[in-house]
Amino acid sequence: MRPGRTPKVTPGHRPSSRGNGILKLLVNKLIFANLLHRPLRTFLSVLAIGVEVTMILTLVGVSHGTLDATSRRARGVGNDVLIRPPGSIALSLTSAGMSEKLLVKLKDEVPHVTIATGSVVQSLGGLDTLTGVDFTAMNAMAKFKFLAGGPFQQDQDILIDEHYAKQKKLHVGNHLKLVNQDWTVRGVYEEGKLAHILCKVDVLQNLTGNPGKLSQIYLKADNPANAQAIVDKAKELLPGYPIYTMEEFTSLLTASSVGLLDQFVGVVIGVAAIVGFIVVFMAMYTAILERTREIGILKSCGAGPSYILNMLFRETFVIALIGIVFGILLTYGTQWLMQHAVPASLVQETVYYWWPITAAIAIAGAALGTVVPAIKAVRQDATEALSYE
Repeated sequence: MRPGRTPKVTPGHRPSSRGNGILKLLVNKLIFANLLHRPLRTFLSVLAIGVEVTMILTLVGVSHGTLDATSRRARGVGNDVLIRPPGSIALSLTSAGMSEKLLVKLKDEVPHVTIATGSVVQSLGGLDTLTGVDFTAMNAMAKFKFLAGGPFQQDQDILIDEHYAKQKKLHVGNHLKLVNQDWTVRGVYEEGKLAHILCKVDVLQNLTGNPGKLSQIYLKADNPANAQAIVDKAKELLPGYPIYTMEEFTSLLTASSVGLLDQFVGVVIGVAAIVGFIVVFMAMYTAILERTREIGILKSCGAGPSYILNMLFRETFVIALIGIVFGILLTYGTQWLMQHAVPASLVQETVYYWWPITAAIAIAGAALGTVVPAIKAVRQDATEALSYE
Protein backbone atom coordinates (compact mmCIF):
# COMPACT_ATOMS: atom_id res chain seq x y z
CA MET A 1 0.00 0.00 0.00
CA ARG A 2 1.37 3.45 -0.90
CA PRO A 3 1.40 6.03 1.85
CA GLY A 4 -0.89 9.01 1.89
CA ARG A 5 0.36 12.48 1.12
CA THR A 6 2.73 13.80 3.74
CA PRO A 7 3.23 17.51 4.41
CA LYS A 8 6.54 18.72 3.09
CA VAL A 9 8.83 20.08 5.77
CA THR A 10 11.23 22.78 4.58
CA PRO A 11 14.40 23.72 6.48
CA GLY A 12 13.80 26.26 9.21
CA HIS A 13 10.04 25.85 9.01
CA ARG A 14 8.29 25.06 12.27
CA PRO A 15 4.92 23.39 11.71
CA SER A 16 1.96 24.73 13.64
CA SER A 17 0.35 22.67 16.38
CA ARG A 18 -2.45 21.87 13.95
CA GLY A 19 0.10 20.77 11.37
CA ASN A 20 1.80 18.58 13.97
CA GLY A 21 -1.51 16.97 14.81
CA ILE A 22 -2.25 16.24 11.16
CA LEU A 23 1.24 14.83 10.68
CA LYS A 24 0.89 12.51 13.68
CA LEU A 25 -2.49 11.36 12.46
CA LEU A 26 -1.06 10.59 9.03
CA VAL A 27 1.85 8.67 10.57
CA ASN A 28 -0.51 6.58 12.70
CA LYS A 29 -2.80 5.87 9.74
CA LEU A 30 0.20 4.90 7.65
CA ILE A 31 1.49 2.52 10.32
CA PHE A 32 -1.80 0.65 10.69
CA ALA A 33 -2.33 0.64 6.92
CA ASN A 34 1.07 -1.01 6.45
CA LEU A 35 0.33 -3.62 9.10
CA LEU A 36 -3.04 -4.49 7.59
CA HIS A 37 -1.68 -4.45 4.04
CA ARG A 38 0.73 -7.30 4.89
CA PRO A 39 -1.37 -9.47 7.23
CA LEU A 40 0.75 -12.62 6.99
CA ARG A 41 4.00 -10.83 7.86
CA THR A 42 2.27 -8.96 10.67
CA PHE A 43 0.73 -12.16 12.01
CA LEU A 44 4.07 -14.01 12.01
CA SER A 45 5.77 -11.13 13.82
CA VAL A 46 2.99 -10.99 16.43
CA LEU A 47 3.09 -14.79 16.78
CA ALA A 48 6.87 -14.79 17.32
CA ILE A 49 6.67 -12.17 20.07
CA GLY A 50 3.63 -13.91 21.57
CA VAL A 51 5.47 -17.25 21.72
CA GLU A 52 8.47 -15.48 23.26
CA VAL A 53 6.24 -14.00 25.98
CA THR A 54 4.45 -17.31 26.52
CA MET A 55 7.73 -19.22 26.87
CA ILE A 56 8.99 -16.85 29.54
CA LEU A 57 5.75 -16.56 31.53
CA THR A 58 5.02 -20.30 31.33
CA LEU A 59 8.47 -21.28 32.57
CA VAL A 60 8.35 -18.73 35.38
CA GLY A 61 4.79 -19.82 36.26
CA VAL A 62 5.72 -23.53 36.31
CA SER A 63 8.82 -22.95 38.45
CA HIS A 64 6.87 -20.89 40.98
CA GLY A 65 3.79 -23.11 40.87
CA THR A 66 5.64 -26.40 41.27
CA LEU A 67 7.72 -25.08 44.17
CA ASP A 68 4.65 -23.58 45.86
CA ALA A 69 2.80 -26.90 45.47
CA THR A 70 5.78 -28.72 47.01
CA SER A 71 5.74 -26.23 49.88
CA ARG A 72 2.00 -26.76 50.45
CA ARG A 73 2.43 -30.53 50.52
CA ALA A 74 5.35 -30.21 52.95
CA ARG A 75 3.24 -28.07 55.28
CA GLY A 76 0.35 -30.50 54.90
CA VAL A 77 2.26 -33.19 56.81
CA GLY A 78 1.61 -31.26 60.01
CA ASN A 79 5.17 -31.58 61.38
CA ASP A 80 7.14 -28.72 62.90
CA VAL A 81 10.69 -29.93 62.16
CA LEU A 82 12.22 -31.72 59.18
CA ILE A 83 15.46 -33.72 59.18
CA ARG A 84 17.24 -34.82 55.99
CA PRO A 85 20.34 -36.97 55.37
CA PRO A 86 23.77 -35.32 55.47
CA GLY A 87 24.77 -33.66 52.18
CA SER A 88 21.20 -33.32 50.86
CA ILE A 89 19.65 -30.08 49.62
CA ALA A 90 16.18 -28.68 50.18
CA LEU A 91 14.57 -29.97 46.98
CA SER A 92 16.11 -33.32 46.10
CA LEU A 93 15.03 -36.94 45.88
CA THR A 94 17.27 -38.27 48.64
CA SER A 95 18.12 -41.93 49.06
CA ALA A 96 17.20 -43.74 52.26
CA GLY A 97 20.28 -42.81 54.26
CA MET A 98 19.04 -42.48 57.86
CA SER A 99 18.41 -45.26 60.34
CA GLU A 100 14.94 -45.76 61.83
CA LYS A 101 16.65 -45.97 65.22
CA LEU A 102 17.00 -42.19 65.09
CA LEU A 103 13.24 -41.90 65.65
CA VAL A 104 13.50 -43.44 69.12
CA LYS A 105 16.62 -41.40 69.93
CA LEU A 106 14.96 -38.13 68.93
CA LYS A 107 11.71 -38.91 70.71
CA ASP A 108 13.50 -39.82 73.96
CA GLU A 109 16.29 -37.24 74.02
CA VAL A 110 14.83 -34.10 72.42
CA PRO A 111 12.41 -32.17 74.63
CA HIS A 112 9.01 -31.09 73.30
CA VAL A 113 8.84 -33.84 70.60
CA THR A 114 5.45 -35.61 70.68
CA ILE A 115 5.62 -37.56 67.40
CA ALA A 116 8.65 -38.76 65.43
CA THR A 117 8.17 -40.55 62.12
CA GLY A 118 9.82 -40.84 58.74
CA SER A 119 9.35 -41.63 55.07
CA VAL A 120 11.12 -43.35 52.20
CA VAL A 121 11.07 -41.73 48.75
CA GLN A 122 11.52 -43.68 45.50
CA SER A 123 11.64 -41.93 42.15
CA LEU A 124 9.28 -43.23 39.47
CA GLY A 125 10.87 -41.19 36.68
CA GLY A 126 10.24 -37.58 35.83
CA LEU A 127 8.58 -35.72 38.70
CA ASP A 128 6.61 -38.71 40.06
CA THR A 129 7.65 -40.41 43.30
CA LEU A 130 6.37 -43.22 45.50
CA THR A 131 6.57 -42.36 49.20
CA GLY A 132 6.49 -44.92 51.99
CA VAL A 133 4.97 -43.72 55.28
CA ASP A 134 3.75 -44.89 58.66
CA PHE A 135 0.13 -43.96 58.10
CA THR A 136 -0.86 -44.04 61.77
CA ALA A 137 1.86 -41.54 62.74
CA MET A 138 1.23 -39.34 59.68
CA ASN A 139 -2.48 -39.27 60.36
CA ALA A 140 -1.81 -38.32 63.98
CA MET A 141 0.22 -35.29 62.79
CA ALA A 142 -2.45 -34.07 60.38
CA LYS A 143 -5.68 -35.89 59.63
CA PHE A 144 -6.15 -37.26 56.11
CA LYS A 145 -9.43 -36.42 54.44
CA PHE A 146 -10.46 -39.27 52.16
CA LEU A 147 -12.60 -38.51 49.13
CA ALA A 148 -13.00 -42.24 48.47
CA GLY A 149 -11.85 -45.42 50.21
CA GLY A 150 -9.67 -45.33 53.31
CA PRO A 151 -6.31 -46.27 54.90
CA PHE A 152 -4.07 -49.23 54.01
CA GLN A 153 -5.48 -52.72 54.51
CA GLN A 154 -2.90 -54.89 52.74
CA ASP A 155 0.83 -54.54 52.10
CA GLN A 156 0.21 -53.95 48.39
CA ASP A 157 -2.24 -51.09 48.96
CA ILE A 158 -1.45 -47.52 47.88
CA LEU A 159 -3.13 -44.22 48.60
CA ILE A 160 -3.27 -41.50 45.93
CA ASP A 161 -4.29 -37.87 46.05
CA GLU A 162 -7.11 -36.40 43.98
CA HIS A 163 -4.75 -34.84 41.38
CA TYR A 164 -2.97 -38.13 40.64
CA ALA A 165 -6.32 -39.94 40.50
CA LYS A 166 -7.60 -37.39 37.99
CA GLN A 167 -4.46 -37.42 35.85
CA LYS A 168 -4.25 -41.25 35.69
CA LYS A 169 -8.05 -41.77 35.74
CA LEU A 170 -7.80 -44.08 38.76
CA HIS A 171 -10.45 -45.07 41.31
CA VAL A 172 -10.53 -47.14 44.49
CA GLY A 173 -9.97 -50.80 43.59
CA ASN A 174 -7.97 -50.09 40.41
CA HIS A 175 -4.61 -51.76 39.94
CA LEU A 176 -1.32 -50.33 38.66
CA LYS A 177 2.31 -51.36 38.52
CA LEU A 178 5.02 -49.28 40.18
CA VAL A 179 8.60 -50.25 41.09
CA ASN A 180 8.01 -53.69 39.53
CA GLN A 181 5.20 -54.29 42.00
CA ASP A 182 1.44 -54.62 41.48
CA TRP A 183 -0.56 -52.26 43.71
CA THR A 184 -4.21 -51.73 44.53
CA VAL A 185 -5.65 -48.26 45.04
CA ARG A 186 -7.16 -48.35 48.53
CA GLY A 187 -7.99 -44.68 49.02
CA VAL A 188 -8.09 -41.27 47.33
CA TYR A 189 -7.28 -38.39 49.68
CA GLU A 190 -7.51 -34.61 49.45
CA GLU A 191 -4.43 -33.03 47.87
CA GLY A 192 -1.79 -31.27 49.96
CA LYS A 193 -0.43 -34.22 51.98
CA LEU A 194 3.31 -34.83 51.48
CA ALA A 195 3.13 -36.67 48.13
CA HIS A 196 0.82 -37.80 45.34
CA ILE A 197 1.33 -41.56 45.98
CA LEU A 198 1.76 -43.23 49.37
CA CYS A 199 2.45 -46.83 50.43
CA LYS A 200 3.53 -48.60 53.63
CA VAL A 201 7.01 -47.55 54.67
CA ASP A 202 8.29 -51.08 55.49
CA VAL A 203 7.03 -52.43 52.16
CA LEU A 204 8.89 -49.78 50.16
CA GLN A 205 12.01 -50.23 52.31
CA ASN A 206 12.12 -53.91 51.39
CA LEU A 207 11.33 -53.29 47.71
CA THR A 208 14.20 -50.82 47.37
CA GLY A 209 16.68 -52.81 49.45
CA ASN A 210 16.73 -50.30 52.32
CA PRO A 211 15.29 -52.13 55.35
CA GLY A 212 15.24 -49.94 58.41
CA LYS A 213 16.29 -46.82 56.45
CA LEU A 214 14.53 -43.47 55.96
CA SER A 215 14.81 -40.60 53.48
CA GLN A 216 13.31 -37.93 55.76
CA ILE A 217 12.32 -37.58 59.41
CA TYR A 218 9.38 -35.51 60.67
CA LEU A 219 9.04 -34.23 64.23
CA LYS A 220 5.86 -32.88 65.81
CA ALA A 221 6.27 -30.40 68.66
CA ASP A 222 4.00 -30.09 71.69
CA ASN A 223 3.79 -26.40 70.74
CA PRO A 224 4.88 -24.84 67.41
CA ALA A 225 6.69 -22.15 69.40
CA ASN A 226 9.15 -24.85 70.56
CA ALA A 227 10.18 -25.82 67.02
CA GLN A 228 13.45 -23.84 67.12
CA ALA A 229 14.38 -25.39 70.48
CA ILE A 230 13.88 -28.84 68.94
CA VAL A 231 16.08 -27.88 65.99
CA ASP A 232 18.86 -26.64 68.27
CA LYS A 233 18.85 -29.82 70.38
CA ALA A 234 18.58 -32.12 67.34
CA LYS A 235 21.62 -30.45 65.77
CA GLU A 236 23.60 -31.24 68.92
CA LEU A 237 22.60 -34.90 68.68
CA LEU A 238 23.01 -35.16 64.89
CA PRO A 239 25.86 -32.90 63.74
CA GLY A 240 26.10 -32.59 59.97
CA TYR A 241 22.40 -33.32 59.36
CA PRO A 242 20.30 -30.61 57.62
CA ILE A 243 17.60 -29.84 60.20
CA TYR A 244 14.94 -27.20 59.57
CA THR A 245 11.85 -25.74 61.10
CA MET A 246 9.06 -25.97 58.54
CA GLU A 247 9.03 -22.19 58.11
CA GLU A 248 12.74 -22.30 57.32
CA PHE A 249 12.41 -25.28 54.98
CA THR A 250 9.53 -23.85 52.95
CA SER A 251 11.34 -20.51 52.65
CA LEU A 252 14.09 -22.39 50.77
CA LEU A 253 11.65 -23.56 48.10
CA THR A 254 12.08 -20.60 45.75
CA ALA A 255 13.34 -20.42 42.17
CA SER A 256 16.41 -18.44 43.25
CA SER A 257 17.50 -20.90 45.93
CA VAL A 258 16.85 -24.31 44.35
CA GLY A 259 19.93 -25.58 42.56
CA LEU A 260 20.41 -24.27 39.02
CA LEU A 261 16.74 -23.43 38.46
CA ASP A 262 17.33 -19.69 38.50
CA GLN A 263 20.11 -20.02 35.90
CA PHE A 264 17.94 -22.31 33.79
CA VAL A 265 15.12 -19.74 33.78
CA GLY A 266 17.64 -17.09 32.71
CA VAL A 267 18.89 -19.25 29.82
CA VAL A 268 15.36 -19.88 28.53
CA ILE A 269 14.54 -16.17 28.77
CA GLY A 270 17.68 -15.40 26.78
CA VAL A 271 16.80 -17.94 24.09
CA ALA A 272 13.23 -16.59 23.86
CA ALA A 273 14.52 -13.02 23.51
CA ILE A 274 16.96 -14.05 20.76
CA VAL A 275 14.20 -15.85 18.85
CA GLY A 276 11.97 -12.77 19.09
CA PHE A 277 14.85 -10.53 17.98
CA ILE A 278 15.63 -12.67 14.91
CA VAL A 279 12.03 -12.93 13.77
CA VAL A 280 11.36 -9.20 14.17
CA PHE A 281 14.67 -8.40 12.45
CA MET A 282 13.77 -10.55 9.44
CA ALA A 283 10.23 -9.19 9.31
CA MET A 284 11.33 -5.55 9.44
CA TYR A 285 14.21 -6.07 7.02
CA THR A 286 11.84 -7.68 4.51
CA ALA A 287 9.29 -4.93 5.07
CA ILE A 288 11.84 -2.23 4.30
CA LEU A 289 12.90 -3.98 1.10
CA GLU A 290 9.23 -4.18 0.09
CA ARG A 291 8.75 -0.49 0.86
CA THR A 292 11.84 0.89 -0.86
CA ARG A 293 9.80 2.96 -3.32
CA GLU A 294 7.48 4.03 -0.51
CA ILE A 295 10.40 5.35 1.53
CA GLY A 296 11.72 7.10 -1.56
CA ILE A 297 8.37 8.87 -2.00
CA LEU A 298 8.40 9.92 1.67
CA LYS A 299 11.89 11.37 1.28
CA SER A 300 10.96 13.20 -1.90
CA CYS A 301 8.04 14.75 0.00
CA GLY A 302 10.44 16.13 2.59
CA ALA A 303 10.37 13.39 5.23
CA GLY A 304 13.65 13.37 7.14
CA PRO A 305 15.46 10.50 8.90
CA SER A 306 13.67 11.16 12.19
CA TYR A 307 10.27 10.85 10.48
CA ILE A 308 11.15 7.50 8.89
CA LEU A 309 12.74 6.16 12.08
CA ASN A 310 9.72 7.27 14.06
CA MET A 311 7.39 5.48 11.65
CA LEU A 312 9.36 2.21 11.70
CA PHE A 313 9.81 2.11 15.46
CA ARG A 314 6.15 2.94 16.04
CA GLU A 315 5.21 0.08 13.76
CA THR A 316 7.50 -2.26 15.71
CA PHE A 317 6.06 -1.02 19.01
CA VAL A 318 2.50 -1.74 17.85
CA ILE A 319 3.50 -5.26 16.77
CA ALA A 320 5.26 -5.83 20.10
CA LEU A 321 2.24 -4.66 22.14
CA ILE A 322 -0.14 -6.92 20.24
CA GLY A 323 2.33 -9.80 20.61
CA ILE A 324 2.63 -9.22 24.36
CA VAL A 325 -1.14 -9.28 24.86
CA PHE A 326 -1.39 -12.39 22.67
CA GLY A 327 1.41 -14.09 24.65
CA ILE A 328 -0.22 -13.34 28.01
CA LEU A 329 -3.51 -14.82 26.77
CA LEU A 330 -1.63 -17.92 25.57
CA THR A 331 -0.25 -18.50 29.08
CA TYR A 332 -3.79 -18.97 30.36
CA GLY A 333 -4.13 -21.67 27.71
CA THR A 334 -0.99 -23.48 28.90
CA GLN A 335 -2.19 -23.12 32.49
CA TRP A 336 -5.55 -24.70 31.62
CA LEU A 337 -3.78 -27.50 29.72
CA MET A 338 -1.56 -28.38 32.69
CA GLN A 339 -4.47 -28.29 35.12
CA HIS A 340 -6.39 -30.81 33.04
CA ALA A 341 -3.62 -32.91 31.47
CA VAL A 342 -0.91 -33.21 34.16
CA PRO A 343 -2.31 -31.85 37.46
CA ALA A 344 -0.11 -34.22 39.50
CA SER A 345 3.12 -33.40 37.66
CA LEU A 346 3.30 -29.69 36.90
CA VAL A 347 1.58 -26.68 38.45
CA GLN A 348 1.58 -23.33 36.66
CA GLU A 349 0.80 -20.12 38.50
CA THR A 350 0.12 -16.66 37.12
CA VAL A 351 3.08 -14.56 38.27
CA TYR A 352 1.77 -11.05 37.66
CA TYR A 353 4.94 -9.14 38.53
CA TRP A 354 6.67 -10.89 35.63
CA TRP A 355 4.24 -9.34 33.11
CA PRO A 356 6.01 -5.95 32.91
CA ILE A 357 9.42 -7.66 33.01
CA THR A 358 8.50 -9.90 30.09
CA ALA A 359 6.94 -6.98 28.21
CA ALA A 360 10.17 -4.99 28.60
CA ILE A 361 12.20 -7.96 27.31
CA ALA A 362 9.92 -8.40 24.30
CA ILE A 363 9.88 -4.67 23.42
CA ALA A 364 13.66 -4.40 23.81
CA GLY A 365 14.22 -7.43 21.57
CA ALA A 366 11.81 -6.11 18.95
CA ALA A 367 13.43 -2.65 19.03
CA LEU A 368 16.90 -4.16 18.58
CA GLY A 369 15.59 -6.19 15.67
CA THR A 370 14.47 -2.96 14.00
CA VAL A 371 17.72 -1.00 14.40
CA VAL A 372 19.64 -2.36 11.39
CA PRO A 373 16.67 -2.29 8.98
CA ALA A 374 15.85 1.25 10.14
CA ILE A 375 19.41 2.43 9.49
CA LYS A 376 19.24 0.90 6.03
CA ALA A 377 15.98 2.75 5.38
CA VAL A 378 17.41 6.10 6.51
CA ARG A 379 20.50 5.73 4.33
CA GLN A 380 18.55 4.99 1.15
CA ASP A 381 18.97 7.59 -1.57
CA ALA A 382 15.61 9.01 -2.60
CA THR A 383 16.42 8.84 -6.34
CA GLU A 384 17.57 5.21 -6.16
CA ALA A 385 14.59 4.31 -4.00
CA LEU A 386 12.13 5.78 -6.50
CA SER A 387 13.71 3.77 -9.34
CA TYR A 388 13.67 0.53 -7.30
CA GLU A 389 11.61 -2.28 -8.85
